[in-house]
Amino acid sequence: MQPKEFLLRLNVCPGLGLVSKQRIWQVAAERYEFDDIAALTQLANLSARSRAKFLTNWSSPETEMTFQRNWQMPFITIIDAAYPELLKSIYCPPLVMYFMGDLTLLTTTCLAVVGARKMTQYARESLTQLLPTIIQHRITVVSGLARGVDGLSHQITLANHGKTIAVIGSGLNRVYPPEHDHLQRQIKRHGLLLSEYPLDSAPLPHHFVERNRIIAGLAQACLVVEARRKSGSLITANLALQENRNVLAIPGPINSDLSTGCNELIAVGARPVMSAQDILGELNNRFYQPSKITSISSLN
Repeated sequence: MQPKEFLLRLNVCPGLGLVSKQRIWQVAAERYEFDDIAALTQLANLSARSRAKFLTNWSSPETEMTFQRNWQMPFITIIDAAYPELLKSIYCPPLVMYFMGDLTLLTTTCLAVVGARKMTQYARESLTQLLPTIIQHRITVVSGLARGVDGLSHQITLANHGKTIAVIGSGLNRVYPPEHDHLQRQIKRHGLLLSEYPLDSAPLPHHFVERNRIIAGLAQACLVVEARRKSGSLITANLALQENRNVLAIPGPINSDLSTGCNELIAVGARPVMSAQDILGELNNRFYQPSKITSISSLN
């Protein structure tokens, strides 16, 4: 079996989490052994129960059907030249990413934009003011196609003829939320749609937590627009920080719950964003310096 086939089979086989699959791949890559899956799972130190369940799934007709279907999809693996080095360096990088759209966007300078799903007018006005200038500088906007800040970031980028990458938490043939069906189609045509989940994968809650590491990993900097003290946006910001990315935040009213997360990020060292030039300064490689924050775990 060739490495690329092995990676796809590993990706589509149910029964193990991302970290366990990463361990199997590391063992296989080190030994350049891709045929004896039983030996590889043993060397990866899986529990007996997990190993038995996974091996049963590996040889099942259902897994073979899933593999054959996804083999026909455009996808890249961690060993492909098109796989971005920046993403490869993160903790537990995706072994496989399915895509629709312009894969060359993975080679561009990217800004991750995250924020509240139930955003306020303040977030809308802030993004409308900031993003057009960012887009003029050929910065690719990366977000998660969720309601609120994510979706608006994609919409503003496309409306200004910019480039955007959407990382979703389901199979590429699923749409979530349903009202973003048209937006997802636009991104397929004019940007890049990415997922590490096989076709028909449902938008499960833990998928959105997992995909946050990809959003953070693809970008040189992460902008938090609005966030409560405990939110998915702060999880993404924390992941960006762990991967030595710069974290920026838009300050907001002190009496707004949706500004609490941003204001506290700034208090512990995130760069406050007052203008597009603040963002561009963080993305300028000649002056790139990691954020001064050492931890935001206390905010989560």
